[in-house]
Amino acid sequence: MRNTLVKVGLSTAAAVLLMSSSAYAQPATATASVNVTVNVAAKARLTLGAASIIFLDQDPATVLTLQADPLTVDVSARTAPAASVTLTVVATGDLAGPGGATIPVTTLAWTATGGGFAGGSSSTVAQTVGSWTGSGSRSGSQLYTLPNLWTYAVGNYSTTLNYTLTAP
Repeated sequence: MRNTLVKVGLSTAAAVLLMSSSAYAQPATATASVNVTVNVAAKARLTLGAASIIFLDQDPATVLTLQADPLTVDVSARTAPAASVTLTVVATGDLAGPGGATIPVTTLAWTATGGGFAGGSSSTVAQTVGSWTGSGSRSGSQLYTLPNLWTYAVGNYSTTLNYTLTAP
């Protein structure tokens, strides 16, 4: 019987210890915080589908207007939600040819496709090619045309068109 009492006493003591340690134990916890900062700056990206616009010679009696291949224009801008995004083009001068011959740059016109893109005529003053509000990516194209006149002096003519995408 003494053996039984010892076994019962040990079992009871073990149960009391297990219950008392779990009843009085406090979990160990710790907390910490970290601030997250993201710097989002205004960005603008402009991609033109070609490095040059070429008009092939045509007979002015049958082709009154020369037409180049379409120029694809892709713009992406990141700006404030209500900010204006504008794409402009400006010519460095008239189309210069041989011996001082020129073709007025204002006769170099374009039609445009794509949301926000607009048609117009080239100039030595910036002309709007497209305008939008807020961030986003837009794609369009310009189809440049030029009158095909008998009065042009024979030779190659050129000017440079500078595009600027502005996203404040």
